[in-house]
Amino acid sequence: MRLFGFRGPNGYESVGALSKGSHDTYIDLCATDPLIRNNLQEIIQSPEQLERAALALKNSKAIGGNLKEISFKVPIERPGKIVCMGLNYADHAKEGGNARPEYPSFFMRGPSSMTAHLSPIIRPKVSDKLDYEAELAFIVGKKARHLTLENALDCVAGYSIFNDGSIRDYQRKTTQWTIGKNFDQTGAFGPWLVTPDELPSGCDGLNIQSRLNGQVMQNANTKDFLWGVAETIVLISECMTLEPGDVVITGTPAGVGYARTPPVFMKPGDICEIEIESIGVLRNTIADE
Repeated sequence: MRLFGFRGPNGYESVGALSKGSHDTYIDLCATDPLIRNNLQEIIQSPEQLERAALALKNSKAIGGNLKEISFKVPIERPGKIVCMGLNYADHAKEGGNARPEYPSFFMRGPSSMTAHLSPIIRPKVSDKLDYEAELAFIVGKKARHLTLENALDCVAGYSIFNDGSIRDYQRKTTQWTIGKNFDQTGAFGPWLVTPDELPSGCDGLNIQSRLNGQVMQNANTKDFLWGVAETIVLISECMTLEPGDVVITGTPAGVGYARTPPVFMKPGDICEIEIESIGVLRNTIADE
């Protein structure tokens, strides 16, 4: 299933599922089955709710519409944690002047730093160095601690796309990256959560690409991860408890704007697209604060 939260006309809020075999129509799960909650985070942590969602999607009398009629919400609006990885592709580490790391870099994002599919990414007043980063995201569906490679993927509720928009001059002000990664509405997330049954195990072998105004900027494959999804979960869960609704962002490949000659930064009016094979396209315009 491809699940997403949305706002309809008159502020109506619900959870939808992309119609089978369609790229532009959806099923309104809450309207089809009133017992389905209108919060995706609550749905993914309940086997009963997920079963209801699957049945609603198959319902011959399901209620739905066209994706152009709705506004997408961030898939998980208030995650308990947003754990981000850095330097998870050797080529990206190299372009930034870093050796192949022995352990990944980790940093955190806050919910206010996110923005939804088709909503603007905001370039802040204080900087013109807004960069793009194409990344695979996964969403935790079960409480997890001290997992192994054999059971790590059992805690994943689904996968999505993230554009880890970074304010590079602020990121470089300190040895910690947090401040440059948490400006309001800089991290785009969506358009939907894809359940693991529709994807290769751990999302291995999927093409990942960023495009700025139609020009390909990053072009890689998740098989090039230094730490795959299962390994990432093992590393994080040995340090902290992962909880339903937590989001993990898995790092970006080479081709980011700051490493180019001359550097390329996003500006108002630009359109940035992140595409991951078998998941979809996350699209955002750029606007000034």
